[in-house]
Amino acid sequence: MADFPGLPRDFFAFFRELADNNERPWFEANKERFRESVQAPMSAFIAAMAPRLAKISKHFVADPRPNGGSMFRIYRDVRFSRDKRPYKLHAACHFRHAAGKDVHAPGFYMHFAPDEVFFGGGVWMPPPDALARVRDAIVAKPSAWKAAKADKAFSGAFDGVEGEALSRPPRGYDANHPFIDDIKKKSFFAMHRSSVKSAQSPALPDEVAGVFRAARPLMKFLCDAQAVPF
Repeated sequence: MADFPGLPRDFFAFFRELADNNERPWFEANKERFRESVQAPMSAFIAAMAPRLAKISKHFVADPRPNGGSMFRIYRDVRFSRDKRPYKLHAACHFRHAAGKDVHAPGFYMHFAPDEVFFGGGVWMPPPDALARVRDAIVAKPSAWKAAKADKAFSGAFDGVEGEALSRPPRGYDANHPFIDDIKKKSFFAMHRSSVKSAQSPALPDEVAGVFRAARPLMKFLCDAQAVPF
């Protein structure tokens, strides 16, 4: 497996300084530093995850390319936002399902910021048809959904299934269904909180792989709902 020395200290220092200088001139002056301290270590991490991810499921993609791969761009989409700061204050990557086309597909997610490090899996804000398939799967297979959430490894690694939810049951679903609180969700994911110290360790890929393995019950349920292999 690919060697990974851990994320360097300057990885997190870069984002702390960016928080105080979130403007194009500062970023352009520090662009080479960004490439060396952020992009290159992230690519190394993704490369280290690829063989580990393949042992969990061969259907999720870990692509280490800094552009067009699993790594998210640092540039914020400010077109419809009041917050016009141009750059994100964290680095992230998404190992999405091979059948998916974008970030809304089932996948595993990594998030690195100076004040928070977390990772896990699920599906984030899927389009209406995909969302309906998850909800319908919960209705059709409540025992399978219950088993996924109650799995010992899953419950040991995560504090349940998260996701923004509607205030009322979606139209067409029984308000008295035992899992109506889950059916109301618009996203379904489980995240494990870690630390900057862990992110700087060579053991990070193994720690992440262990958490991803624990997420398998949820990921398999979501993949089954979309009729794609896990």
